[in-house]
Amino acid sequence: MAKYLMLLLITVFIHSSVFAHIGGHNAASSSDKIWENTRTKEKFRGSFLYATEKTVFIETIDGKLQEIPISLLSESGKQIVTFEKQRITSLNQHKFAQFKYKANNSEANNTNQQSLTYLYLLLLSGILVLSISWIYKRIIHVQPLFLKMGYGTLAIILFWAYGTACKKSSASSNTGTASNTGITSFTNNPLSMDSAFNPYKPAVTTSWNSNYFLIASNGLPSHNMMVGITAWQQQVPIPQAYTGTNAWSIPLNPSYATSPLSTKTNLMKGAVAVAVNGIPIFNALNNRGEDSYAIGELDQWGGHCGKADDYHYHAAPLHLQASSGLKPIAYALDGFAIYGNKEPDGTSMTSLDTCHGHAIGNAAYHYHGTTNYPYVVGAMKGKLSLDPSTTAPENQILPQAFTKPIRPAGTPLSGASITAFTSNGTNNGYLLEYMIGTKKGAIQYSWTSAGKYSFTFTDVNGNVSTQTY
Repeated sequence: MAKYLMLLLITVFIHSSVFAHIGGHNAASSSDKIWENTRTKEKFRGSFLYATEKTVFIETIDGKLQEIPISLLSESGKQIVTFEKQRITSLNQHKFAQFKYKANNSEANNTNQQSLTYLYLLLLSGILVLSISWIYKRIIHVQPLFLKMGYGTLAIILFWAYGTACKKSSASSNTGTASNTGITSFTNNPLSMDSAFNPYKPAVTTSWNSNYFLIASNGLPSHNMMVGITAWQQQVPIPQAYTGTNAWSIPLNPSYATSPLSTKTNLMKGAVAVAVNGIPIFNALNNRGEDSYAIGELDQWGGHCGKADDYHYHAAPLHLQASSGLKPIAYALDGFAIYGNKEPDGTSMTSLDTCHGHAIGNAAYHYHGTTNYPYVVGAMKGKLSLDPSTTAPENQILPQAFTKPIRPAGTPLSGASITAFTSNGTNNGYLLEYMIGTKKGAIQYSWTSAGKYSFTFTDVNGNVSTQTY
C-alpha cells in the first residue's frame, strides 16, 4: 500500500506543478514597468493596456486594472504612453511590421499552452501507471515489467520528464517578451515633437507629412553669436533659406542601424542634427577631422559660420535648456531626439553608450548633449541614407538642407579674437569686432529683402574696403 501511496503522491505533485508553473512564467514579463501617480505618489508595477486621450489603463502585476489620468504620470510614464499609442496606431495601419509586441505575446501564450498540454499528458501517464499497477497486482497477480525497475527509478523518470518540459517552456516564453531588442523601428509622435519647438516660434515653423517632420528657419538664432572665437576664417552669419523644399527633415519612422555609423570617421560634411531653435548641428569634428571646440573655432554658444556664412553648432547647445526645460533640445537626422544633461523625467543623466545616448526600458533611444567630446552624437544610432556624391570622411546625410554662398569663402585670420557682435540697429545687419593683439578690426554688413548684401571691412591698420553681393 505504501508503494501505491508514493506513486499517487508523485502524480499529485506533477498535477499541482502544472498550475504553479504557468503562473510563474506569466507573473512578470519584461514589458512590466514601474508607474507613478505624481499626485498620490503611489507607485506600482504593471503593463500598459490601452489609453484614451486623457487616461491610461494599466494591468498591475496582480491582475488588477489601474486607471490614471495621463496628466498625473511622471515624464517617463507619459513617454511610455505616447510610445505605446503610436506603436498601436502603426500596427493598426500595418505600416511597421517590425513591431513584434502582439506577435511575441501570442507566441508566448502558445508556448505556455503547449507546455500545459504536455504536462497534462505526464499527469495522465502517472494515472495510467497507477491503474495498470493496481490491475496487475490485484487481478492478474503479476508484476508488470515497467514496475520491476522500482518505484524510485520510475519517480526519477517522471521528475526528469517534468523538469525537461518546464525548462523548454521557460526558454520559449522568455524569448517572446516585448523589449527594445525586439523593436527595430520607432514611430515619432509629430505633435510631441512639435511641442519641443514651441519656445522658438514664430522664428521657427514646423509641419509634417507621412514620412518627415519638417523644420523651417532663416538659420539665425535669437541668442548672440561669434563672441569668443579665436580661430576665425572671416565668415559672418547671414540668413539661410531653410524653408519649403529646403527645410530640415527629421524621419517620423526611424529604424535602428545594424552598425551605427561613427562620426569619428564619417559625416564631416553637412549637419547630423537640428536644434529646436532651427539651427543645424554639425559633427564635433570639422572637415579636417579636428575638434572644432578644442581648437577655438566656436563661440560661447558652441557655433560658428561655414563657408556659406551659415551659422551652425558643432557642440551641444545646452543653453537651450533654459527655454526647453526637459523637452528635447534637438533632433538627429536619423530621427532620434537629443536631450540636455537631464533625462526626460528630470532625473540625472545616466551613462551613455558609444553613440552618446541610450534607451531606458522600452522607450525609444535618445541622445544627450554634454560638455565633453563628442558633445552630441558619437555614432548615428539610426539607419541613414548617404549622399552618393560624397565619400568618407566628408560624406553627408540625405535629406539635407543646403546653403547657397553669396560671396567667396574667407580665409583664416591669424591671431584674431572676436570680441563683440551686435545688431546695427535694424533687423537686417550686424557689426562684428575683433582684436589682433591690441589692435581692433571690424566688419559691418547688412542686407535687403531683395537679397542684396553690403559689407564694409576695416582691418586692424585702419584700411577700409567695401563689397556688395
